[in-house]
Amino acid sequence: MSRATMHELDEFKALSLQAEKFSQSEYHLKNLIREPDRFQRFSLGADSMFFDFSRQRIDGESLASLHALAEKTRALETFSQMTLGSLVNKTEQRAALHTGAREFSRKELRTKEVDVLGEMARVNQEIQDFSSSLHAGRIKGSTGKPFTHAVIVGIGGSYLGCEFVYEALKTVHDPKIRLSFLSNVDIDNFGTITKEIDPETCLWIVISKSYTTTETMANLEQVQTFLKDHDLNVSGHLVTITAKASPGDDPSAAILDSFHMFDFIGGRYSVSSAVGGLPLSLAFGFGVFEDFLQGCHLMDLHAQRKAPEENIPLTAALISIWNIFCLGYPAQAVIPYSSGLSRLAPHVQQLYMESLGKMVTEEGQFLNQPGGCIIFGEPGTNAQHSFFQLAHQGPAFPIDFIGVVTPGFTGRAALSKGVSNHQELWANMIAQTTALALGKEDERPEKFFPGNRPSSVILINDLSARSIGTLLSFYEARTVLEGFILGINPFDQFGVELGKTLATSIRTEIQSKNNDPSHGFDHMGRAEEFYLTTLFKGKL
Repeated sequence: MSRATMHELDEFKALSLQAEKFSQSEYHLKNLIREPDRFQRFSLGADSMFFDFSRQRIDGESLASLHALAEKTRALETFSQMTLGSLVNKTEQRAALHTGAREFSRKELRTKEVDVLGEMARVNQEIQDFSSSLHAGRIKGSTGKPFTHAVIVGIGGSYLGCEFVYEALKTVHDPKIRLSFLSNVDIDNFGTITKEIDPETCLWIVISKSYTTTETMANLEQVQTFLKDHDLNVSGHLVTITAKASPGDDPSAAILDSFHMFDFIGGRYSVSSAVGGLPLSLAFGFGVFEDFLQGCHLMDLHAQRKAPEENIPLTAALISIWNIFCLGYPAQAVIPYSSGLSRLAPHVQQLYMESLGKMVTEEGQFLNQPGGCIIFGEPGTNAQHSFFQLAHQGPAFPIDFIGVVTPGFTGRAALSKGVSNHQELWANMIAQTTALALGKEDERPEKFFPGNRPSSVILINDLSARSIGTLLSFYEARTVLEGFILGINPFDQFGVELGKTLATSIRTEIQSKNNDPSHGFDHMGRAEEFYLTTLFKGKL
């Protein structure tokens, strides 16, 4: 017998009724945040992270009801089962063991007879050996020159998380090997990268679990052609990260080396596997990558062991559900007040929207309302000069403000108006959270701000590998827990496949035209015929 969906539970119905009172003036945020103990009651701390949700449109009663919903749906219990290797990805009959890639507390972890810890230790040792040898100059390009640059060839989860971490760590570590990311099948993405590299000193890292991803394989063909055009031996410049026994793991393939990824770690959760491990170790050294794993593990343990009332990712997941399903917000912004975190929003966007943007439960029941919301973001203070006019006076949306206590810059700090740049940055972050909550009365309508716009503040100590690992793991755990509460499988992504299927038939038409210039598109839809004809004419 199928269990009830979240919307059918009494605990959720109680929340829906409680949400109605928040339209009353006494529940405006300008009144809620004046409660004497509001900040203490609605903020949580953990190792190297602080979470302030006192400016969310929530009170003690609704928070208690949200905890009751989490208990009813057994979200934390399912999370713990996930970390032990249970097949929580039911549609694909797989475990979801991204936490196993940074597991330091257990001595044994298995799924489907696979020794997870043993396999991760083996791959990490291979990464450490390879990166150390490359840094020492023992591994060189085919012309004998040491590598100075690496290009990551992959799409979606094969690069977004790694790019976020790389850009963050660059603020405190000088890269030993510079990284670029070839994700888009757009030839201009490839062309831009080729202008940045020396072909003789560039390593290409192809990331694809199946080694069949269309965009990645198209870029691989382009890379191989580029290497041959520069009279370089492909096998001396190409490394793969792929599944065991995939075409990219063929011992006879023309590659320098291969590192394994596993079907129990999904792409958007794969930064702590070889997908992030090899590039980040090449960039900063394996020791920095290990520190990153330790930071991830700290938040993994927090999510597993902390009681609901003290659990940061669970609380964030519950607030997200409250905002989407009870208060009706269709979007959420992620605004890091740190340029080093500039690629956080794109990573969270994919992590969250691909995991939770679904309309059915894991048991195939349609939800009363589709899951997830729109995620977007831009670093502050840039965001303030980009879309905060709408944030203050347009349709409201919750915001995660992310602050870094200690910046990566260690040089002399100049003072402007008596404060340093970092202090000015924090002044703006604090001011925005307050302004969004309070609003402003004014006789001139264009200067009236309604306020009552929710936000949370997330603080991390610095941009060290450990802090970045904690932040990444927080967003992973929050996403997974939200999925478990909704009854959604946060690990499959069948919506991504639909467009790929349709692209196959269109690709076949293009191939036919390439082979036979007289081939026509008149049997296709009018729009498709127009686009393909325009493509081959080369102009409008």
